[in-house]
Amino acid sequence: MSATDDGPRAYPFGPTHRLDIDPELAEVCDEQPVLRVRLPFGGDGWLVTRYADVRTVLADPRFSRAEAVGDHVPRTVSAGLPRTSMLSMDPPEHTRLRRRVANPFTLRRVETMRPRAQEIVDELLDAMIASGSPADLTTALTWPLPVTMICELLGVPVADRDRFNSWVDGLLTLSDPELSNRDRGHLNDYLAGLVAERRTEPTPDLLGELAAVEGEESRLTEEELVGLGVSLLSAGQEATANQIGNFVYTLLSRPELWRSLVADPGLIPAAVEELSRVVPISATAGFTRIALEDLELSGQKIRAGDAVVAELGLANRDPEVFEEPDRIDFHRAPAPHVTFGHGVHHCLGAQLARMELRTAIESLVRRLPGLHLAVPAEQISWRTERLIRGAEALPVAW
Repeated sequence: MSATDDGPRAYPFGPTHRLDIDPELAEVCDEQPVLRVRLPFGGDGWLVTRYADVRTVLADPRFSRAEAVGDHVPRTVSAGLPRTSMLSMDPPEHTRLRRRVANPFTLRRVETMRPRAQEIVDELLDAMIASGSPADLTTALTWPLPVTMICELLGVPVADRDRFNSWVDGLLTLSDPELSNRDRGHLNDYLAGLVAERRTEPTPDLLGELAAVEGEESRLTEEELVGLGVSLLSAGQEATANQIGNFVYTLLSRPELWRSLVADPGLIPAAVEELSRVVPISATAGFTRIALEDLELSGQKIRAGDAVVAELGLANRDPEVFEEPDRIDFHRAPAPHVTFGHGVHHCLGAQLARMELRTAIESLVRRLPGLHLAVPAEQISWRTERLIRGAEALPVAW
C-alpha cells in the first residue's frame, strides 16, 4: 500500500466518521509514517503521523508557517489563512504579536475566570433542568458556555453571537473556498468596526486593551487586531464548543467512563487530558508548513519547498509513546499529547479551553450524575464538511 505505487494517495482517504480515526489511514501510516499525499487543495505534500516527527514539524523553525501563505500552497482547507493572522507568522513577527496577547491566557489569569465560567454553567444548567428531560446539550450548554466566555473576554457583544456563529461556521468549511472567504470577510468587517470604536473609546476588555496601546513598537495594526480576533473567536467558539460535546458524548456512549467520574470526581482533570489525547478534534490534518531546507523525517527525505502537514490524532496514539494507545485510561501518567499543538504555535487558549472543559464536566457530574444519552449513540448526527468535528445535536436525559 505504498503511496509511490500509483503516485500520491488522495488525502483524506474518506469522510470522517463520528470521532473515529480512519482505520485505513492508521494502517497505511503505520507502514509509511511520512506519506506522500495529494491534498484537497493546492497539490501534493507530506503527511507526518508519528509523535516525534509531528513535534519536530510543529516546533522546528525549519518548517515555516509564513511560507505557507497563499492559495497556491498545498493544504487541507478550502481557503488559506491571510498573512496577517498570527497563525501564519514565523518568529520574530509571531513572537512580537504573541507576547502582546499572551497575558490573559496564562494559567494564573485563566484561574481568575473560573468563577465566571462556573456562574455561566450554573445558569445554563438551571435553565436546562427547569425545562425538563430530555434536552439537547449542544444548545443548552456546550455552545453557550465558550461563546459567552470568549465574547466577554474580547468585548464582543453576546447579542451578536448568532451572526458571527454563522460566519465562523462558514469560515471553517473544508470544501467551499468562496463561502470561507466570504464569511472571513464578514468577520473581518465586523471586528474592524469594533477595533475602530475602541481606538476612540477604550474599553476594559482584551480588544480595548490592545487597541489602546501606544508606541510604534507595541501598537498593533488594525489588520493584526482583526486577525487576532478572528483566530480567538474561531478557536474559543468552534473548537471548545465542539470538544465539550465530543467529550460528553464519549463519556456517555461508554457509561463505565461516566460512572468512574461520578464515583471519583477528582479524576476529572486527568480525564480532560486523556480525552484531549484520544478524541480527535480536527476532521483532517492541520495547517501546512513549508520546509525551508532539505532534511529527513523517519528516514524520508523532505526537500526545501515541500509542503508538510501533521496528523495530530495519529500522533496522540503513537504506541512508542502511549501504552495501549487506543484505550482510554484516566489513571494514565500525564499525557504529553499534541492536541493543543507544540512549539511557538502551541494553542494560545489551551488553558482557557481546559478550564471550560473541566468546569462543564465537573458541573454535569455533580448535578446530573444519572445523565445518559437520550437516543442510541448510533443515532447521533454529526457535522460534516467542517474542519472541527462535532455533533449536530446531543440529546441527553437524566
